[in-house]
Amino acid sequence: MNLVVLMAFPQKLAEIRKQHSLTQQALADKTGVHVAQIRRYESNNAQPTLDVIRNLSIALNVSSDQLLFDEGERVPDEEFKYQFEAISKYDEEEKKIIKAVLDSLILRHEAKRLAS
Repeated sequence: MNLVVLMAFPQKLAEIRKQHSLTQQALADKTGVHVAQIRRYESNNAQPTLDVIRNLSIALNVSSDQLLFDEGERVPDEEFKYQFEAISKYDEEEKKIIKAVLDSLILRHEAKRLAS
C-alpha cells in the first residue's frame, strides 16, 4: 500500500527549511522577508504573496510547486502519461498546435461548466 502524506504549505515550508539546515532567521535573511513573517507563514497565520513564494523557492532551491502542491498532485492521469511523453519529443511547431487544441478544449469545458 502506497501511503501519501498530504502536507499544507506551512508544514512544507518548515520541513524544507529544516532539510536545508536553515533557521527561520537565516531563511528570512536569504529572502528579504522579516523573520516574524516567516514565523507567521510556518504557523499558518499568514499567506505569502507570489513574490515571496518565488523568493522562498529560490532561497530553498526548490520549485514553487514543491512548496505549494503535494507530491503527484500536479501530474497527468496515468492514462495520459504516454501521450504527454510522446508529445514532449515533438518539434516546437507541433507542440504549439497541440497546445492550441488543448487550450481550446479546456476553454470549451470551462465554458460548459460555468454555464450549467
